Amino acid sequence: MNEKNKSLNTKTMTCTALMTAVMCVLAPMSVPIGPVPVSFTNLVIYLSLCILGTKRTFLSYTVYFLLGLIGLPVFSGFSGGIGKVAGPTGGCLAGFFVMILLSGYFIEHFANKLIRFAGMLAGIAVVYIMAMLWFSFVMHTDLKTAFLACAAPFIVIDVLKMLIAMYLGEKIKRRINAD
Repeated sequence: MNEKNKSLNTKTMTCTALMTAVMCVLAPMSVPIGPVPVSFTNLVIYLSLCILGTKRTFLSYTVYFLLGLIGLPVFSGFSGGIGKVAGPTGGCLAGFFVMILLSGYFIEHFANKLIRFAGMLAGIAVVYIMAMLWFSFVMHTDLKTAFLACAAPFIVIDVLKMLIAMYLGEKIKRRINAD
């Protein structure tokens, strides 16, 4: 392996680990607005997708998810453990895996910012659907109640997170690649 490839691997691993750490720090900080809090998790995921791409973001989120699953307080509200994953917000946590794959595809395969944004919207829509279905199942509610708890309060906030991630992600990626 030549030095350039080794350097790229080291840089890639470092950036992936750094985004995992950023997620572990920012995701627990949440604003409780009901049974589902506003969290920074998807902002970090969008940012990671813009900087790292789909595969590395998937790896980063998987490490984060496993850290939370074993009990480290990295999920919203500084919580962790299987109870959090099996609880009312578990559908959202699982939905982020699908969002990464779907949104990541659009971000990696299209240069047009509107198409990338549409891919991010499609990804969060899947998260909302998975979150609502899981919430409805766990909390024994109808889908309207689940929508009001899991999607409606977050739409505008999530659109803002997408726009912030697209703007910052592009700038950060350019700086990383300039070295």
